[in-house]
Amino acid sequence: MDLRHLRYYVAVAEERHFGRAAERLHMAQPPLSQAIRQLEGELGVALLHRTTRRVDLTEAGRAYLERARAILAGVDEAAHLARRVADGVVGRLAIGCVGSATYSLLPALSRHLSAELPGIDFSFRGEMLAPDQAEALRDGTVDVAMLRPPAADPSLAAHLLRRDRLVVALPADHRLAARRRVRAADLAGADLIVHASNHRSVMYDVVLRVLREAGVEPRIRHEVSETSTLVTLVAGGLGAAVVPEPVTALTLPGVVYLPLVRPAATVDLAVAHRADRAEPHLLRTVEVIRRMTRPAAAARPPRDR
Repeated sequence: MDLRHLRYYVAVAEERHFGRAAERLHMAQPPLSQAIRQLEGELGVALLHRTTRRVDLTEAGRAYLERARAILAGVDEAAHLARRVADGVVGRLAIGCVGSATYSLLPALSRHLSAELPGIDFSFRGEMLAPDQAEALRDGTVDVAMLRPPAADPSLAAHLLRRDRLVVALPADHRLAARRRVRAADLAGADLIVHASNHRSVMYDVVLRVLREAGVEPRIRHEVSETSTLVTLVAGGLGAAVVPEPVTALTLPGVVYLPLVRPAATVDLAVAHRADRAEPHLLRTVEVIRRMTRPAAAARPPRDR
C-alpha cells in the first residue's frame, strides 16, 4: 500500500464512478480498478459495492474514506510545512541586543520581523553586553545577536550593520552641559560612568581609547552593565558618560546629550550568529535585519570644529 492507492480510493469514493475518477486522476480506468482491488486485497475487506451504473461504499469503505482523507491532508500539510521550513519562513529564534540597540532598534525591528516573517516565533533579550552575547551565541541561548563586535572570533559570523557616532551624556547642571559639543579633552577631571570593565564590555575599551588618545586619563566613578542604569546615574548627577548616539533614545529628565568631537569617534554595530549555523529561517532573519538597517550603515561622523 502507498499514498497513491489512498488517493485513488478517495477519488473513486468521492466520484462514485470509476470512469469519472479515472478522468479526475488523468489515468486509464483499468489500472485504477486494478489498484482498488489490490488495496481491498491488502486490507482483507470490501470497500466498494460495484454495479454497472455506479459505485457505493460499504460501511468499512465509509470509515476508510474518512481516515484516508485525514492521512492525505496530513501528508499535504507536512509537505507544505517542509517547504516553508526550507524557505526559511517558519521556526523559532531568540535575538539578543546590546543596550543601545535595545532602545533605538528593537521596537521597530520586532514589528518589522513580525510583518516580514510572521511564521517565525521571535523572542528578544535586551541590555546584553557584547561578550555575554558572544557566549550566548556559542551555547545556543540566543540564535542571533546585535552587538558591538568583539575581537575576531572564528566561531561567529558577523555582518556590519552601521557605525554609530559617540556622544556625551551629561547631567543637565554639569559645567559642560551648556555647550553645543564636547571635545574629548574637555572630559579631563570629570567623573565618568562607564560600562563594565574586565573585558565584559566593548564600550569600556572604546571609551578609554578615545579619551587616552586625547591625552585624558579617565576618572571612572561608576561601572554598570545596563545602559538604562548608566543613563539613570547620569540623570542623578553622578557623572558624565560617553555612549553611542542611539542611546539618545533614552530621554530622561536631567540628561543632556552633546556630540563628541576632537576626535569624532564611532563604534560599530553588527549582527552575528554562529558560523556553523545555516538554517534557512536564521539566515533569512539576518538578511531582514541587514536590509532594515542598511540606510543607516553609511552614517558619517561629524566634522571636528
